[in-house]
Amino acid sequence: MDMVNQTGELVSPRKVVSITEAARINGVTRQAIYVAIKQNKLKARKDSTRWTIDLDDLEDYRRNKYSRTKSTFDGELLFDNNKGFYSVNQAAKILGVPAQKIYYATRIGMLKATRKGAAWVIHTDDIKDYQEKYLSRRSENEAM
Repeated sequence: MDMVNQTGELVSPRKVVSITEAARINGVTRQAIYVAIKQNKLKARKDSTRWTIDLDDLEDYRRNKYSRTKSTFDGELLFDNNKGFYSVNQAAKILGVPAQKIYYATRIGMLKATRKGAAWVIHTDDIKDYQEKYLSRRSENEAM
């Protein structure tokens, strides 16, 4: 049902969802939605016993939600794939190995990585070098 605002324009009532629906839409648990509300990261209203969340607020939350891919260090993206910088997990995925293998390779000096804040950043050239020097050699030895 449409309503009329103070200036006489017709406006539709805002669409709201429950915490359960918000969790389903975002692909997270209900607990994650409660935590977001508690931390004031997601706007919600409590009508007597039931929480309701405006769909526009849910969209804002989803758009502004923390993501490691958006992490910055000194004002620049940490893992700017366009410039060839990757995280340990991204490098592991590219190489098809577990992330622990990447951490180990950086620790013993087989793979060059740079520490930026709390994150390890690996350049694509270093990933290729590691792949050529160590991973391809290992697979050749296994083939014999």
